[in-house]
Amino acid sequence: MIDSVLIGIIGLAVLIGLIVVRIPIAYAMIVVGFVGASVLSGPQIILFQLKDLAYAQFSIYDLSVIPMFVLMGSLASRSGLSGDLFQGARAWIGRFRGGVAMATVLACGGFGAVCGSSLATASTMGRVALPQLARLNYAPALATGTVAAGGVLGILIPPSVVLIIYAIIVEANVVTLFAAALVPGLIAIAMFVATIALIVRVRPSAGPRGEPVTAAEFRNATLGLLPVVAIFGVVVGGIYAGFYNPTPAAAIGVMLVAIHGFALRRLSRKDCVDALLETARLTGFIYLILFGAELLSIFMARAGVPQATAEWLQASGLTPMAIMILIVVVLVLLGMVMDSLSMVILAIPFFWPVIVDLDFGMSVDDLKIWFGIIALIVVELGLITPPVGLNVLIIHSLSSDVPLKEAFYGVMPFFGAEIIRVALLMALPALTLWLPHLLSG
Repeated sequence: MIDSVLIGIIGLAVLIGLIVVRIPIAYAMIVVGFVGASVLSGPQIILFQLKDLAYAQFSIYDLSVIPMFVLMGSLASRSGLSGDLFQGARAWIGRFRGGVAMATVLACGGFGAVCGSSLATASTMGRVALPQLARLNYAPALATGTVAAGGVLGILIPPSVVLIIYAIIVEANVVTLFAAALVPGLIAIAMFVATIALIVRVRPSAGPRGEPVTAAEFRNATLGLLPVVAIFGVVVGGIYAGFYNPTPAAAIGVMLVAIHGFALRRLSRKDCVDALLETARLTGFIYLILFGAELLSIFMARAGVPQATAEWLQASGLTPMAIMILIVVVLVLLGMVMDSLSMVILAIPFFWPVIVDLDFGMSVDDLKIWFGIIALIVVELGLITPPVGLNVLIIHSLSSDVPLKEAFYGVMPFFGAEIIRVALLMALPALTLWLPHLLSG
């Protein structure tokens, strides 16, 4: 009889093969999970579990925050907040060499704070920033690379839908993870700005100075930043202060974004309907993936693959940090063929049991935070890594005159900055853990 672990490994190989040939990951996980569990335990047992598996999975209260934050992001992308952020940042630093590109990064970070989606951040900011960068004769590679890389900030800077999914998978506190993500997110913004500064220092023609603004334009652009600051302060600040948990915070965020949009006559009834439909589609997609991941998790647990992997790694003689580096490399490779949400849902249930059995000199709660932030940063890399690089593909679709090869070339300096950030956070866990400890103390 075939060893159960071998069956699990075969199942993983089949799953990766299905993903490579572009079968939607939710369906791939459902098929592999159901067939694999049926082979190991018989179809009757898994069918018996299926009768209440979906209810048990989707009735978790923490999942209710997902449609709220998705809706907030959908409304924010339609209410002109991205343009306000860009104009405000441009007014402050656009006069420097490469300043408009730097302003784009800052605007991406700000929009990510009210959107929570990297793809939405890249798409929305691309429509706002790319025409401005092209008009100022920025090098096409720098222009597209800046917007594609800036888009990845949406996945980490709270609130983040992917971060919420990770918290549910490892049973971590969402508020604590939001706090842990803030400092690494600010580090990313600083490193991206530094990357642009270095590029324009080496090649001054790549990023010319922006146009000067009048005092009135500066004042109006700065005032345009206030609604975003207020929304972020009320939503995320209220969560940190303990006034409410993430679900009502997200509902308050939806209300504030809608009020802002209607007050300035930027939102219409059609925009709201479109945002609701987009939220329903994306939320249904996320829930279906979560259901498939649960089926796959049942199959993997019965096959004993995570346990066998943990035992093998512990017997390999590798240090915990070496194993962590190996996992990071695997996540980068997965990112070349998968989107970020699918990576988190597929990979974290597999790698977390391995990580938790290793001695990193910290508590399990701290390990959940530290590993989660590093994993999400690596997931970000998948959004700008060829051949998939969804953020790069989105930006290329918005600037089709720039060859795709040049767009990927333009994002590589930012990829290097991300690698440095991962190494820094791995070497200094305090950068991730400092704020959560401060708030809990």
